[in-house]
Amino acid sequence: MVSQKEVCEKFKADFIPCSDVEKLGLAIETIGKLPINGLRHKAENGTCGWYIWCGEELSQETDFFKPLHVSHIKEYLPEIEQYLALPPGYRFLIADDYEDVWHDSSLTNM
Repeated sequence: MVSQKEVCEKFKADFIPCSDVEKLGLAIETIGKLPINGLRHKAENGTCGWYIWCGEELSQETDFFKPLHVSHIKEYLPEIEQYLALPPGYRFLIADDYEDVWHDSSLTNM
């Protein structure tokens, strides 16, 4: 498994790890679909800023994302743990052998 630091180096991104006690938003009902998507807003109110969902659709429903401590992500989606130190403004999309990581300035210009 690639480390979080290696992922940040690969994409020339700052290394901004999450604390295990911070929370992220996970669309638990979508687990099992592909691709796996993640985007990171600025951290606030005990969250690390990450929102993770699986599949093609990002729902606008208010209960789509469930709060989850970062320390528990390995139980749900261990394959994305390596991306969680990418800084706010980053997104990823992974599926099987496909990986796309990019900076989306609209995530931090709010």
